[in-house]
Amino acid sequence: MVVASSWRHQTPLLCRKVPLMTRILSRRALNRATLDRQLLLRRSELSVIDAVEQLVGLQAQTPHTWYVGLWSRLAGFVPEQAAELLTDRELIRIALMRSTIHLVTPDDARALRPLVQPVLDRDLYRNHTHGKPIEGIDMPKLIADGIELLAPKPLTNKQLGALLGQRWPDRAPASLVYAIRNQVPLVQVPPRGVWGRSGPIAHTTADAWLGADRTITASLERMILRYLAAFGPASVKDMQVWSGLTRLREVVDRMRQGLMIFQDQHGQELFDLPDAARPDPETPAPPRFLYDFDNLLLSHADRTRVITDEHGKQGYRTQRPAPQILLVDGFTAGDWTINRNTGSATITIRPYDRPFTTHDAEAVTEEAHALLAFTDPDTETRNVILGSPHQRV
Repeated sequence: MVVASSWRHQTPLLCRKVPLMTRILSRRALNRATLDRQLLLRRSELSVIDAVEQLVGLQAQTPHTWYVGLWSRLAGFVPEQAAELLTDRELIRIALMRSTIHLVTPDDARALRPLVQPVLDRDLYRNHTHGKPIEGIDMPKLIADGIELLAPKPLTNKQLGALLGQRWPDRAPASLVYAIRNQVPLVQVPPRGVWGRSGPIAHTTADAWLGADRTITASLERMILRYLAAFGPASVKDMQVWSGLTRLREVVDRMRQGLMIFQDQHGQELFDLPDAARPDPETPAPPRFLYDFDNLLLSHADRTRVITDEHGKQGYRTQRPAPQILLVDGFTAGDWTINRNTGSATITIRPYDRPFTTHDAEAVTEEAHALLAFTDPDTETRNVILGSPHQRV
């Protein structure tokens, strides 16, 4: 199932001809294929490193919620496994796809960052807050200043802004910092992001954190194969939404002879790896708790392979903080929150439009108890509440 999972394992896929075929894939077929590649049909025995590579990273905007993403995907996962990899610099948090913070391996950071740099450029120069303040700036000089200031030790945004402000007194310090964040690969360093710990948001350059002696040969073609291995079958629009890039159609057209071609039920052309798993649409899908920025919900233009109409009626686009979603039978079926008081932790689950069946309620409750044992292992009392549909929690 783990296909095209890293830059180290190149396959002859791009130069191999596969039979041209157009088959219609149902919504459930797409759902099960994507859940399988996302390690959500069954918990995987992969190591944390291998899982993060298979997923092409996890969006990690928040310091700790992404640990739930690994727990939902890996058998026997304990948070210390990922925390140690962060402190040992075998995993890092860095701005990549869609200009958002992702948890990735150093090799993936080195390979992906140059490929998605146009996304970060667009985010900077079109930014309604920071675009105008950096207009006309000597960007190479600013980049050199940022690298020089960050190389000795990690700095917070406030610290970096103060130092840059001394050199660029006619520019807004916050905009100078934002420009460095977009133009220079920066690692958000521990203890930020380490389970059970906290710390200020501080950055240093990827070269300073990882060393500058290793380069990775990467290509958009290889990135697309990696995406399909983690999220396929998928359309060109899906690939563009995941990456933030545009004009990928011409890249995919060069790859056609090495890809399988399908259609969804609306006639949209979908591409896939020839050897990728596409499970039976009736394969059971157990309940899964997703974290607030789970890439499963963010990486397709057409998200109906996972997201239901009821999910769309919840007003999540304007809701902060971002919701944490529950899957039942592979599709969005509710949201969940954990509330903590002295000595107790309670997870409250709110179905969308109808109560869960008895079977689903039992399975959801069992998974919820397991989640609380993961998130709050030292809490004396752990409770699970299945709320009523449409009841805000």
